[in-house]
Amino acid sequence: MGCLILATQGMAQSSQFDSELRVALSNAIDNAESFVDEFEAQVWLLPRSAWLELYVDDAQERVDLLTAIHAEANRSGLDPDLVLSLIEIESGFDPYAVSKSGAQGLMQVMSFWKAELGRLEDNLTDIATNLRYGCAILSYYLEMESGDVEPALARYNGSHGQSWYSDRVLTALAKWP
Repeated sequence: MGCLILATQGMAQSSQFDSELRVALSNAIDNAESFVDEFEAQVWLLPRSAWLELYVDDAQERVDLLTAIHAEANRSGLDPDLVLSLIEIESGFDPYAVSKSGAQGLMQVMSFWKAELGRLEDNLTDIATNLRYGCAILSYYLEMESGDVEPALARYNGSHGQSWYSDRVLTALAKWP
């Protein structure tokens, strides 16, 4: 918690500090199982929460979403920033987004997967469910492509053999250190 206080003091001095965000981050850091330690959680959550404010107004929602993305990405063996970037491109962080092809939720998962898995009751606009499906699919495509991100992203999007989609996600990814 001491590191969080130091980190948020710097934000307070730059007038970007939000006490609601501090509480949300503190709770997330204290309870985040996917982070190695408190420092790693702060380093990942603080800048991403500030950036995600462009899409999600509520500080607690931002931190909850980021924590869920980080946990599911790690569970699936994915780079959390890659998942974050994919979500930015796919849905603009709208959990209720539906594409013209019928893909749903944050990661724009096609509903036919529910029937394929015999899980018709699953709600793809539920954040946890959508992240579980989307991360599993992306992880599979990365394995299929021997870890090569560009063709795996193209497969995820249904644009295999083309680079336009991969380029968009990788451009979004490039903003993270």
